[in-house]
Amino acid sequence: MATPTTSRGLVLVTGGSGYIAGYCIARLLADGWRVRTTVRSLARVEEVRATIGAIAPGAAGIEFAAADLNAGAGWAEAAAGASYVLHVASPVPKIDPKNDDELVRPARDGALRVLKAARDAGVKRVVMTSSISAIIYGRGAREAPFTEADWTDETNLEDTGPYDRSKTIAERAAWAWLKAEGGALELTTVNPALVLGPVLGADFSPSLEAVKKLIDGSSPAVPRFGFSLVDVRDIAALQALAMTSPAAAGERFIGSGDFYWMKDMARILKEGLGDKARKVPTLSAPDFIVRAIAIFDPVVRARLFELGKHRVVSSEKARRVLGWTTRPAAESILDAAKSLQALRLA
Repeated sequence: MATPTTSRGLVLVTGGSGYIAGYCIARLLADGWRVRTTVRSLARVEEVRATIGAIAPGAAGIEFAAADLNAGAGWAEAAAGASYVLHVASPVPKIDPKNDDELVRPARDGALRVLKAARDAGVKRVVMTSSISAIIYGRGAREAPFTEADWTDETNLEDTGPYDRSKTIAERAAWAWLKAEGGALELTTVNPALVLGPVLGADFSPSLEAVKKLIDGSSPAVPRFGFSLVDVRDIAALQALAMTSPAAAGERFIGSGDFYWMKDMARILKEGLGDKARKVPTLSAPDFIVRAIAIFDPVVRARLFELGKHRVVSSEKARRVLGWTTRPAAESILDAAKSLQALRLA
């Protein structure tokens, strides 16, 4: 896609080295926006620019600012002159920390730092990347789809993990701050499901671990875990729509496609990858085996409360209000797998 020759204004995207942020930046550049992004260290500028450059012809024009979610320095300078902010940066662990504060503090306090800087800089709207983790947990499974009206009960430690609690606490804090101190600033949140699609490099998002485990042979059988899925490119499109649509101000938007059990994902990989799917398991793992594995595997152990749970979300609001559309989940699953294999990451 050709890069427009005129700019529509400046957008600050936080966490430019991240998976979703990279695709958001590419989308904004393609749409004609000038983009500034934050990194914790300016030593990473050329690495991040090169990574985004693989999907964005205009990456040479990206501006960079140093700012850390855990510190106040740099945020005022990062937000200066911006019309909009996409606050995407937030910690996503591969293994749960021993202490929730390792995730809660940067997620919550970082969001508040970004919001304050945006308000003081005269930014029109902040679009904050939250998660369906702030919507679907802590209340068990149910047949009716979860919607934007639902909130995770972060006090239920038996049906949430540290990441789910951090995303819930951070989003609640953002809305509370906006009401008390936001002034003219607008806030919109986008709540993605499990984000899949082409990886940008070796430092890929933990959201792609499910696909990686299926194709690299590390999962000999398929456990009864399931996920609502969404493509990273579609989430970038949703962020762009939520940024400028007048109807999006003050709203939450779930970004998700259909729910897939891992056995369904394995079938798609088998059918779509041919010989390159020879390590993809076909047998289902009984729940008692998964529970036994969890004793030794911290990743499985951390999400054991999800075993066999069917939690469906509805993106009807984003489709109706913003005209958002999604590509087929099979395309996202296969694109994720092919890119992991092409980069020899699985």
